[in-house]
Amino acid sequence: MDFFYMLFPVSGVRTLVFVPPLVAFVLSFFTSMGGVSGAFLLLPFQMTYLHFTSPAVSSTNFLYNIVAIPSGIYRYIKDGRMAWPLTMIVIIGTLPGVFLGYYLRIMYLPDPRAFKMFVGCVLLYIGVRLLYEFTGRGSAGQSEVLEKKFKQRTAQLKESRQSMVAAGLPADAVVRTKSVSIKKVEYEFWGETFSFSTPAMFTLALIVGIIGGTYGIGGGAIIAPFCVAIFKLPVYTVAGAALMGTFLTSIVGIIFYTLIPIKSGVATSPDWLLGLLFGVGGFAGMYLGARVQKYMPQKYIRLMLGALIVYVSASYIIQFFK
Repeated sequence: MDFFYMLFPVSGVRTLVFVPPLVAFVLSFFTSMGGVSGAFLLLPFQMTYLHFTSPAVSSTNFLYNIVAIPSGIYRYIKDGRMAWPLTMIVIIGTLPGVFLGYYLRIMYLPDPRAFKMFVGCVLLYIGVRLLYEFTGRGSAGQSEVLEKKFKQRTAQLKESRQSMVAAGLPADAVVRTKSVSIKKVEYEFWGETFSFSTPAMFTLALIVGIIGGTYGIGGGAIIAPFCVAIFKLPVYTVAGAALMGTFLTSIVGIIFYTLIPIKSGVATSPDWLLGLLFGVGGFAGMYLGARVQKYMPQKYIRLMLGALIVYVSASYIIQFFK
């Protein structure tokens, strides 16, 4: 049995060689449907079960994102569910935010507990709102129309005795950009028009980038629920953009952690081998999750997003009191 164990010298982790990719596969399969890489769930797994507690655990998470996310992005592009105007605004806002966040961490927030408490409370509100909408009492706007269409299509396919595998979004349910301006972006998806304020989305992306740069997280776990709960955009069109933002943020993050350590003498470079193993499992999980997303009712994806964001917010709030 010892033959299957592997020691990772950088982190000091010793575990069965198939555990990292298996865990990453399971997490990424489900989270990628909502535009979340799952890295924030890998962090407690590494710290609690693998006992990897040095600052290098954050950069190892970034490495996981860089290896795993491209397969999910590819699938969303291939299926026509990548909202490119949304993606571009997320990128333009997130990247400068990462630089600003890292600067704030160095200069003003060496122990950003109070700011983390504030972020936790905001995220808790978003998570509770998503869970409330799942009950059917909250209004989900035009996204609710997509949910009804999804149910009708599934029922029709059942009546015609077609395979259940065919149930889900039709082949023509793709994102079509209608207009892009400095004030507003409009796009069409499955016969419905969705829009959002360009300045508001840019501001959100900038804030997410700052939080990501400060805490060493990709940001998808924040921006995806905001887009769904606040901007009322369908999760089918948000996931790809959120993953793209997380991917680019992670590239910048790993450069910072590798070349510019937060504290002198403290190793912050990733455990490359462990990160790659996580990434291999995540690569497969993200691809399959992005592919399966169109067969999942939107309300269940929103439920998952709500549960995840409540978990993140609760962890931030609890850390404030420790």
